[in-house]
Amino acid sequence: MLWITTAHLLFVMAWLAGLFYLPRLFVHYVEGKIAGEDTRRLVIMATKLVGFSFIMGSLACFFGIWLWLGYGFSGHWLQAKLFFVAILLGYHLQCYRYVKQLEQGKIIMNSLFFRAFNEIILLIIIPILILVVMKPF
Repeated sequence: MLWITTAHLLFVMAWLAGLFYLPRLFVHYVEGKIAGEDTRRLVIMATKLVGFSFIMGSLACFFGIWLWLGYGFSGHWLQAKLFFVAILLGYHLQCYRYVKQLEQGKIIMNSLFFRAFNEIILLIIIPILILVVMKPF
């Protein structure tokens, strides 16, 4: 099971790397549009990164389910963790929606919004880490 745990952690890290960087691309896109710069490369980068993040997130979930089946559903900490993972999936879905808006040139949020949006992921990740490491209940 240690190999499965290692794979799960590896893909979670890759998934989160993408989710941490996507909103930064949104900030640069909005600021570039305002400055009249060519933002096509940012759209391409965001499109590829959201796809990469989807694959890494899918693999993280696959290995997470494998761990769940191997260790069983023990403790309420796991239920709480899965709640925050569901929120993380929703965050990823919203990033995907923003990428689709970028592709259509219809992004309506400002760079300050995306800077704040970039911090939301920490509010999701911190409880997950606490729950996994401390298993408080």
